[in-house]
Amino acid sequence: MYDGYIAYPKRAASLSKPFTSFLTLFALWWALLLFFNRFPEIDLSVARSVFTNAPCPPGDSAGKVCGVFAYDRSSLFAFVRTVTLVLPYIAIIILLSLPILSWKRLGPLWRTPKVDRYIAALLSLALGCGLLVNLFLKSFSGRPRPRGTDLFGGTLDFVQAGSFAGKCLRNCSFVSGEASSAGWLLCLIPLLPPRWRFPLGVPLAIISFLMPTMRVLTGAHYLSDVVLGWLSSLVTFAAMLAIFEFLRSRPSQGT
Repeated sequence: MYDGYIAYPKRAASLSKPFTSFLTLFALWWALLLFFNRFPEIDLSVARSVFTNAPCPPGDSAGKVCGVFAYDRSSLFAFVRTVTLVLPYIAIIILLSLPILSWKRLGPLWRTPKVDRYIAALLSLALGCGLLVNLFLKSFSGRPRPRGTDLFGGTLDFVQAGSFAGKCLRNCSFVSGEASSAGWLLCLIPLLPPRWRFPLGVPLAIISFLMPTMRVLTGAHYLSDVVLGWLSSLVTFAAMLAIFEFLRSRPSQGT
């Protein structure tokens, strides 16, 4: 009885930190969604600041907006984007190899807390970036990208963040898939060995913020798309950590 009494607070304490982090991030995500939804001018102001108006070609309808997001034609941005898009795949290969190496080294005891965090990271990528962002939100949100709206040279109406009333049919703007991948890369920093957290963590953090920034500068997404996409990966990763902590805290059968 005494041992059981001591064990219970330890299990509760181990669950509290990741679960509290999840609740905090989850609440922040919804608060930011409400904020951007209620104040759509923020998205429009940021998009206008990186859009350059230009005269429309002869014959275009009166009132049409013509111009370009200047950074959308930047060869440097295109190169950097190509490089950063490869990083999540490299991380996936490394994360997949680590449980296998642990199994070869430890046999039946391969499921260590560290390995569980690697698995949680992979699941958060699959469920967050893959299922939630790319398969659901981007497919059904209907929000046109900035360069697809009539305010910035496109043909579709602007809709605010969180609205599913837009006319985009596929690969829509809400939320940003690349920003969610960038947020996921940031989640990997605590998983690095301590001696590598500074030399690798700093570049990862810079890339994590650079990727969504480039999507805004090129007119591919509104500010709300990248902020909420980026944060969604932190929410999902915290949720996976909380679930794994809870599963590990449960007493084994027969004890």
